[in-house]
Parts: sequence; C-alpha cells; structure tokens
Amino acid sequence: MATVIEMGDRAKTASRVLSCAGTSQKNDALYAMAKALIDNCDAILAANSIDIENGKTNGLSKALLDRLSLTPERIKGMAVGIEETAALADPIGEVMDGGIRPNGISIRKIRVPLGVIGIIYEARPNVTSDAAALCLKSGNCCILRGGKEAINSNIAIMNVLRAAVASVDLPEDCVQLIEDTSRESSTALMRLRTLDVLIPRGGAGLIRAVVDNATVPVIETGVGNCHVFIDASAKTDMAVDIVYNAKTSRPSVCNAMETLLVHKDAAERVLPEIYAKLQEKNVELRGDEETVRILGNSVVPVTDDDYSTEFLDYILACRVVDSIDDAIAHIAKYSTGHSECIITSDFANARLFTSTVDAAAVYVNASTRFTDGGVFGLGAEIGISTQKLHARGPMGLRELTSMKFIIEGDGQIR
Repeated sequence: MATVIEMGDRAKTASRVLSCAGTSQKNDALYAMAKALIDNCDAILAANSIDIENGKTNGLSKALLDRLSLTPERIKGMAVGIEETAALADPIGEVMDGGIRPNGISIRKIRVPLGVIGIIYEARPNVTSDAAALCLKSGNCCILRGGKEAINSNIAIMNVLRAAVASVDLPEDCVQLIEDTSRESSTALMRLRTLDVLIPRGGAGLIRAVVDNATVPVIETGVGNCHVFIDASAKTDMAVDIVYNAKTSRPSVCNAMETLLVHKDAAERVLPEIYAKLQEKNVELRGDEETVRILGNSVVPVTDDDYSTEFLDYILACRVVDSIDDAIAHIAKYSTGHSECIITSDFANARLFTSTVDAAAVYVNASTRFTDGGVFGLGAEIGISTQKLHARGPMGLRELTSMKFIIEGDGQIR
C-alpha cells in the first residue's frame, strides 16, 4: 500500500498530464466511469453490504446507515451524476477577463485547475464517485480519504473508476483513495505539501479537526445548522409545508433545517399544525418554555446545546421569539452560515432578513432543501462552502478552478 506522501507525488505527476487534457478526453473518461459503475454494480453492492453489517454491529444511527447504504437505484444515480458532469461546460481555458494595454501587450486571465485536491469525508460512498468526477472534469487530480465505515464500498468504487480512467489513456492516478483509515493517514493528508487545497466534507467534528490541524489551504463545507423563521404574517399552510419538507424530506443532509423559530404572534396559530404534521415522521421536538406551554409535555425542554447542534436526524429545536430582530440575532449566534429561511407575507421583513442574515443561501418562502448545485442550475457540486474564501455556496466546476494570466507581447520591455 502506497504511503500518503507517495500518493501525493503520483498525483502531482498525473496532474501535469490531466491539466493539458482536452474536454473530449476528460468526457470520455467520465462516460467510462459511469458505465463502469453500472457494469460492476453487483460487486459494489457486495462490498457495501459488508460496510452495512459492520455499521449495524458498531451501532451506527439510522441516519448514518442511510448515508452509507447503496442500492442499484443509488448506484445508477451516481452514474447519472457522472454523466451529467460530463455534459457540463468545461471551465478550463475560459477567458475571464483581458484586453490590450497601451504598450501593446495583450493580457488574458484564464481559468486553470487548482492542481491536486484532497477530500476528507465520512460515511457517504457516493461522494467517492461525485468527487472524482468533478475533480477530473475541472482538470484536477484528487486524493480521497473516506471514513472507515464505508471503506469496503469506497475501495470497490475507486477500483472501477481508476480502471475506467486508464482505459482512455489518462493516468489512473488522476483519482486515488487512501485505504488506510487510521488517524495517522488523515493527519498525513492534512499536511501533504503536494496538495493545493484540502476540502473536508462531513460533520462539525470532522471539519473542526481539519481546520485545526491542516497545514495546507482548506475550504470548509457541509455543516448546516439551518434555521426556518416563521414571521407573524406567515401563511399557516405554507409554514407547515416548508417546515415539514425542510426537516423530514431527508434529515441526514446538510441543507435540512435543525431549528424552528416562530414569532410570538404566530405561535398559537402555527405551532399545533406544524407539530401535528411532524408527527407523521415521529419528529422529536425540543422547545423553549413558550413552545412547551402551547404544545404540552410531549415537547422535550430545549437546551442551549440543542440550538448549536446539527442533529441530522428526526429531531428539531424550537424557540418562540418576540420579533424578527430576535430571530436574526438567534441565527447570528448559532448559524453555521449554510442556509437560512424566513416565511413571511411582509415584503419589508423579507428584505430585512435577506440583507441582514449572513449565510451562503438565504431563502424567502422556500425550503432550505433547495441548496444544491444541481437545483441551482450550477451542475454537480463537491459540497456547500460555508466560508467566504475561495468560494461560497455550492462548489461546482468553476469553484474548483484557479486562474492565471497569459501575457503576450512583441518585444516590449519595462
């Protein structure tokens, strides 16, 4: 088994080839990768079944088991995702700006690959194919390090992807997986000097560990302590539908809501209906004193830690607030900067919310579950960046590029 340093050296060598590959060759690799997933579906599912059994033995939650599980439909979805990436416009070589200076020198600013991207993620084997496809299309080599919970699935997926890449005469080391799931391998990747950027994709603990320990540039993605605020003027039916969707349609993802804030003038009207709807999925509601007063003892008393928690489960924190300013202040204190929503019929309050709340995606009267590169029309994404440099929001192909200046003259000197 190659060391992480050796993998970095091989990726750097491969990146010099991949950065010069044309769009058609990269697309050929992507279509071969998609076909390979379908052709090897049974082998991938067999490997995944080992991970599932191990996960059950080790007491993984239902939410984590859902993230870990593959089915023929999910593998087909992974293949379709790769094909959709192939269909996207290639950002490499795009002229971003340029012109001719008074001295006759021509200057162009063009998009180029970042180079070698490291990605650390948890129990989601679909990330293996998603990340490999996005990195390859944007001309980047990748070194992936998944969680131990999905190691058998990840190895099976990576083996077929590498073979597919090699089949179109690109280096198989364009895509690599660290098979050692020890803490030492994770630390080694965080300090691998051949990386141009490291992207952690997972829960708050993983991202904090990477930010605290990495010696290479890091882009934070994924942690979504998302809020929905129901304003006094909110329509009840709309509030019920949005909250139900944002919390229960897929609670294990980063754009699911975790805290419900309700204006005091709407609480008596909307909370009973919201609570009744949430019980269709047996959502545990953790509320403040006013929420408990309205809904009764079936509500668990909330703690301050609950407001800080990304549950990724059928659990929802709730607070009744006195005003929109209180809601905005609560969000400012607890938000991770992912996705925040206001439900309102008041235009002024909508504008106040969107201009004041600091997050990558701010919604008015729509579910936070829409925060997704494909839904935004940007294509597939590596994750949702919750920071402001170098990218924010869905990280698609363009966000996986850097730039360089091409200067052409005919003998000018300074």
